[in-house]
Amino acid sequence: MSSTYTTLALASPRDLVFGRSPKPVSCGFGLTIGDGMVFPEVNFTLPPMLIDGSSWDTVKAHYEEIARNVLKRAVALRVPGIVLEFELLPAMTETPEFGAEITAFLHGRLREAYEKYGLKSALRVTPTDIRDQGRPPELRTGQAWEKLRRSFELCIAAGADILSIESVGGKEVHDQGLMYGDVESMVFGLGVLAVRDMAWLWDRISEMCAAGDGAISGGDTACAFANTAMQLANQKMLPEVLAAVDRAMSAVRSLTAFEHGAVGPSKDCAYEGPVIKAITGCPISMEGKSATCAHFSPVGNIAGAMCDLWSNESVQNIRLLSGNAPEAYAESLAYDCRLMNTAAARGEALTLRDWLSESDEWLSPQAAVLSPEATCRIAEAIVSARGGYRRTISAGLAAVAILRDARLSLSAREKQWLDRIESALESMPAEEALLEEMSGRYGSLFARFSYGL
Repeated sequence: MSSTYTTLALASPRDLVFGRSPKPVSCGFGLTIGDGMVFPEVNFTLPPMLIDGSSWDTVKAHYEEIARNVLKRAVALRVPGIVLEFELLPAMTETPEFGAEITAFLHGRLREAYEKYGLKSALRVTPTDIRDQGRPPELRTGQAWEKLRRSFELCIAAGADILSIESVGGKEVHDQGLMYGDVESMVFGLGVLAVRDMAWLWDRISEMCAAGDGAISGGDTACAFANTAMQLANQKMLPEVLAAVDRAMSAVRSLTAFEHGAVGPSKDCAYEGPVIKAITGCPISMEGKSATCAHFSPVGNIAGAMCDLWSNESVQNIRLLSGNAPEAYAESLAYDCRLMNTAAARGEALTLRDWLSESDEWLSPQAAVLSPEATCRIAEAIVSARGGYRRTISAGLAAVAILRDARLSLSAREKQWLDRIESALESMPAEEALLEEMSGRYGSLFARFSYGL
């Protein structure tokens, strides 16, 4: 079943605030997300190591240690609720039974903590999108898709509460756009290819969740798209304004998950999450200053302004002076959430939200498009257009307008790029004409049948 959003669930910037969503989600062991409180979402991974049958006992020992330490810290700090995110490593999706075994183990530890300490919790499970192994990627058929589908099914049966993925459909062309600063290719990757893959994929994820025992379809992320742009901009390899516009445009392909059954919370590395929240009213997970273990960004505070879950992105299970890293980051997240929840309890949520926003907003184009006001402008531009392609262009033009209005100190180069981006977006051809152009230019990189074209 699919739907199309044509109005905003949260039309006023004043309504966009952390911890509150019009459509709260209940899942796991007594946890309700988006109903007035922000909860930590702790994400963890292994140190560098081989994953196969010979190392499997060591792999399991790592996850046992992580679960024990993180939940011990959560109980000690009296957190009102917590989400654990298990991101499967590629080998755990390639062998679906591996991922399911860890899922079952983590689910059992959350159950024990709930029964013994009353700790409310949920488990998000994120299989790896392994469908891009071939060239061009074969997304809808073949061995990689069958393994991914099986991974979802087994993880649902093993106790996953929230299902997510960092899908990659369209990345093969979008990457070319980033490499050459080619706005047409970026729009094509996001607004023509990615939205089609998202619709197909999330129909199936949502169907699997509906057929399972209590799992909900959470949401996707433009990690392979706009987060790549963000990191390249941080390294001065492409303009910041291009990364900012790409972020706004990426919200359209992430929204597609919610138009095909997802209910949230969205994925933590989806920095486009506030736009999704404004349109759908569903809760979102975000990451920022507490994700420095995984990557740097110019949006460390503003990313938390509208979150319902607050995440550390991912951290390896390595030893620090205080303890193991996942436990340490669980504590950092818990204190961040405690501050937000205290502000909300005292009626000062908007004050803290505005401080989080204003501390970043005028220092980077990538932050400027994430303020509550900018979020509503981009969201309105999306729902006012029809079809993924036109929505992507509309979101990009809204971001350009926001950046022109912003109190930013843009270099001459960044200003030139803003003009170039606007010109490209305003002169985009009809979708059918663009498809033929891109098929001629990048036909060896993408398979039309993988997108139902």
